[in-house]
Amino acid sequence: MNADRYRRVTNTINKVIVGLQRRGIAFGPMQLLTVKGRKTGQPRTFPIAVNELDGGRYIFQAFPKAAWVANARDADTVTLTRGRTSATARLVEVPVEERGSLLRELVRTSPKSVGDRFVTTGLAEASTPDGIAAAADRIAVFRVEPA
Repeated sequence: MNADRYRRVTNTINKVIVGLQRRGIAFGPMQLLTVKGRKTGQPRTFPIAVNELDGGRYIFQAFPKAAWVANARDADTVTLTRGRTSATARLVEVPVEERGSLLRELVRTSPKSVGDRFVTTGLAEASTPDGIAAAADRIAVFRVEPA
């Protein structure tokens, strides 16, 4: 599947995920990230996987030019919602030199489709843990911290 088709399919699935989460149905690592738009100032909501790794909680960019990444970089706080529970958090961007080990661990401990997604979207060239870690300069990683 090419990257454009993959993005269209993902956008359709994301609408379903948002609808289920807003009805209080939580599953897997998925949460709703609500962040103020950097240009409009209006709240924007995105379904995001919050992954627990190495004793912390992390969010990984899955698409190039993801709007939530630019908005998160500009925001002081965000809201994370899982089912009917919401919490305010800070997203702290992990420096590039620290991302490789987290990306390697994410791919190593996740289904194969996680590594494949980074390749399909053009962020990485190989879906292996080392292949994804090598793309650390192209994949934003945020640590979730209490606000």
